[in-house]
Amino acid sequence: MPTTYEFPELPVLHGAALTRLSDDEFFELCQANPALNFERNAHHEIIIMPPAGSDSSESSLESQGQLWLWNRRTHLGHVYESSAGFKLPDHSVRSPDVAWLSQGKWAQLTPEQRRRFPPVCPEFMMEIKSPSDDIALLQAKMADYLANGMQLGFLLDVEAETAYVYRAGQPAETVQGYDRELSGEPVLPGFQLDLRPLRRAA
Repeated sequence: MPTTYEFPELPVLHGAALTRLSDDEFFELCQANPALNFERNAHHEIIIMPPAGSDSSESSLESQGQLWLWNRRTHLGHVYESSAGFKLPDHSVRSPDVAWLSQGKWAQLTPEQRRRFPPVCPEFMMEIKSPSDDIALLQAKMADYLANGMQLGFLLDVEAETAYVYRAGQPAETVQGYDRELSGEPVLPGFQLDLRPLRRAA
């Protein structure tokens, strides 16, 4: 499966030794360096992810909080924040800003898999654009998520009050203005992401 999301603006570790790094060894590397956030692409190159700015972190927490409250009421799955890594079918390890995994998929994982980077693609994932992010690169990342099995995804550009909605088998939808809600149907039954709390004061 081709990887379209590259990282020209981020430090990337290359080398033949990285291709021989097992999943367990990569997990141990991440645990031994808690001050650094790593992702790994399909070529086993390691990407060093910078910490989020305060505005982006606040937007991510608001979005995650809304999803968490919905999930607590429905008990339909499990919600994860950006420190959780998932091993996708293309062998990359990604840490979306927000992710949701259904009870059915979670139940298929062994206890050991749940303690590490589970080999599963969450049905729902969300990314929040930081001021330094390139929106085209994030759009490519969302396309990669779809190619790996994501059913629904939201990409939020809070500064521009623009959202991009990704659904399996459909073209991406662009939503302008944060005076509305984004529907999670049918993947997240009854969930509506209220964009209004994300708006920034002038």
